[in-house]
Amino acid sequence: MASTPPAPTTETVTCSWIASVYYNEAIGIKYVPCAILVDLEPETMDAVCSGPFGQTFRPDNFVFGQSGAGNNWAKGHYTEGAELVDSVLDMVRKEAESCDCLQGFQLIHSLGEGTGSGMSTFLISKIREEYPDHLMNTFSGVPSPKVSDTVVKPYNATLSVHQLVEDTDETYCIDNEALYNICFHTLELTILTYRDLSHLD
Repeated sequence: MASTPPAPTTETVTCSWIASVYYNEAIGIKYVPCAILVDLEPETMDAVCSGPFGQTFRPDNFVFGQSGAGNNWAKGHYTEGAELVDSVLDMVRKEAESCDCLQGFQLIHSLGEGTGSGMSTFLISKIREEYPDHLMNTFSGVPSPKVSDTVVKPYNATLSVHQLVEDTDETYCIDNEALYNICFHTLELTILTYRDLSHLD
């Protein structure tokens, strides 16, 4: 005699609805993130794929270049990044078409790196052109000299802020220096990695 599954409660229906905001249901009860992962160098994508959550993402939603932007905003915005943007936009269109009721876009990036600053702001402007009536939110990591001593990071962030003001509806700044202080003073870590900072985000 087969058992009947329990009737859905308000709580399970609500949880299912919330999950559908960020995930598509695949076969069975497996959920796949509605996400596109982008970088101008393949090493980052290799790290994500081989990590504990790598198998949850759609393999064809990884878009990456071969050379990187070398912490250079202009390379991310005008050259290497601009060459990759059309591939990313194709993925964005595909994800947008699979949504029941597209509300907007969320982008998580670093303002200090060439890809996160230059390419991301170019991509945001292109998405804004194509979807002018949809919300554009960013979660933007603000560089700190305590986390990295790369001298061009403040310039990359400065060049990006104007673009974010023009093309986003909401930008949430993630203060890397505050995360650094939490890691050392509250969590009492002795060695800090970007993974530790990302875990706090």
